[in-house]
Amino acid sequence: MRNIKIIEVQSEIGAGTRGASLGIDAIKIAALDFMSSFFVNFPSEIVQTENRLLYEPVASPYAKRIQGVYTMYDRVSKAVCDTIKSGIFPLVLAGDHSTAGGTIAGIKMAKPKSRLGVIWIDAHADLHSPYTSPSGNMHGMPLSTALGEDNVESQMHNPDPQTVEYWNKLKNIGKIQPKIGYEDLVYIALRDIEKEEEHIIKKNNIKVISVQEVRRKGVENVVRQTFMHLSNCDDIYVTFDVDSLDSSISRGTGTPVSNGLKEREAEDLLASFMQNHKICCFEVAEVNPTLDKENMMAEIAFHILQRSVNILLLN
Repeated sequence: MRNIKIIEVQSEIGAGTRGASLGIDAIKIAALDFMSSFFVNFPSEIVQTENRLLYEPVASPYAKRIQGVYTMYDRVSKAVCDTIKSGIFPLVLAGDHSTAGGTIAGIKMAKPKSRLGVIWIDAHADLHSPYTSPSGNMHGMPLSTALGEDNVESQMHNPDPQTVEYWNKLKNIGKIQPKIGYEDLVYIALRDIEKEEEHIIKKNNIKVISVQEVRRKGVENVVRQTFMHLSNCDDIYVTFDVDSLDSSISRGTGTPVSNGLKEREAEDLLASFMQNHKICCFEVAEVNPTLDKENMMAEIAFHILQRSVNILLLN
């Protein structure tokens, strides 16, 4: 049986829409509404945020609030690293997805010799850099920091020297770069990507499993295929961005996209993934209750979370 600790990252400085920092409390309220003792059952660590930066002018248009994101990477990576080193499974609940780069860094800092696989369940590739990002929002960049990817071949902008300095610091956090290989990354439900990201995916032959493929092959086959692809990895990190769900149910997130997963498909996928002993960290991100009706997104996220954790506890 695994010991689990919840790491709460109520940060939203990497998003373009406000409100994701409230997602964790919204999930807790969903748990209360379902009369669940879920959040009483596990110890919890709250990572201090830099959300005050939302009230300050943006210094770097191509990597908004990158200094604050660097601080978050530092804090999140330390929390995740310490948790793993003490033999406990980190369950990360995050606001916006930018801090996932810090989660990956923390896993690598705890296990520098381990080959890390990543299952990225998300409508978006999150493969931008300050050189390519159309929005400058840092939640579109965490995988590039983990891969050490600038994508200068698709360069659109010339970021200022301070932005470049912080970007290089982000890639090098934990003094390990790159933290993952392109061959050790699997996307599920990816469907809203820019040409700059597509360039990286095609060039490096990154594995992408579409929503249609999940439906055609079935969850069990997709899970088997994913683990086959990552069979050379020692540890596997799963991150679930709620916008991987179809926009009909994922209204409570900053960047909803149509033709996504159904609630049951996401729940079955994650429950199946959690049965594997290589899973070393699980993360849920981007619930935004300010965009929602009746806290629906948080309730769905809670169902998925509860079932996944119940399976983790059995393994």
